[in-house]
Amino acid sequence: MNRFLNRRDFLRGSLATGCLLSAGPLHAMKPLERSAGARFKLSLAAYSFRQFLPNYRKGSPTGDEPLDMLGFLDYCAGQGLDGAEVTSYFLPHPCPSSLAHSLKRRSHILGLHISGGAIGNNFSFPQGPELEEQFTYTRQWIESYAAMGAPVIRVFGGKPRGKGAVSEEAEENIIANLQMACEIAAGQGVILAIENHDFMTDIDRFLRIVKAVDSPWFGVNLDSGNFARTPDPYKEFARAAPYAVNVQFKVHIPRDGQKEPADFGRLVKILRDANYRGYIVLEYEDNEDPYVAIPRHLGVLRECIAAG
Repeated sequence: MNRFLNRRDFLRGSLATGCLLSAGPLHAMKPLERSAGARFKLSLAAYSFRQFLPNYRKGSPTGDEPLDMLGFLDYCAGQGLDGAEVTSYFLPHPCPSSLAHSLKRRSHILGLHISGGAIGNNFSFPQGPELEEQFTYTRQWIESYAAMGAPVIRVFGGKPRGKGAVSEEAEENIIANLQMACEIAAGQGVILAIENHDFMTDIDRFLRIVKAVDSPWFGVNLDSGNFARTPDPYKEFARAAPYAVNVQFKVHIPRDGQKEPADFGRLVKILRDANYRGYIVLEYEDNEDPYVAIPRHLGVLRECIAAG
């Protein structure tokens, strides 16, 4: 068993005493300290072109896909973006180092940064073979993204599986596993950013987990489109903003379980108030042709940022 899983025994012992979850962590994550004044850079998530890219999660691609990740970088440069977010789903696993280096080179030649990457992990498992598999997968992608030059990787808590899955146990598992994953990320100089997704769209639960992870290589990937049923998603967005190391905007936001057009101006103001500095990544998930919709939404987002 690897040293990260041995470390987990210690962390679970701490959780059992309540020092990390119920009674409050000994070293709770605090809002990030930043220089005064917000500063934004724009990026685009590769997931926005999911229907055009080879999807390795669904098996071996046919080779007939009209776009690959290098072509996605070209598109981002053509849109005048600062960065591009690469997603593991559309790359072979494990990712060959030659491909990782080609992406790093292409982004530099284009004047882009790879703003981040994404891993489709599930950290809700207890110790066992499934967790070991998740850590093998996570470690490989952390190393690959580090080779690309990505500064931050968005990760997931995951969904508890199986009959009788208990949310408190899943929270404990996610906290302990994130703590260990941050040790791996620290060794590669990469920040892990947990997304409010799946089991963690409830911001009370999300922040409880976030505050229990103690690592300088950890933060929040704040997604404006992922909230549990709430009458005020902007309020929930604002609660998590002080912990964000990466932010994603979707073009719709859920209010009381129903989608409505997102107010980019309001979201940008919340980030300004939080002194957020970093990337705003557009992740387009609607049905309209992304080649038509994305330039339009980027234009609106640029106007909102310029409005100050």
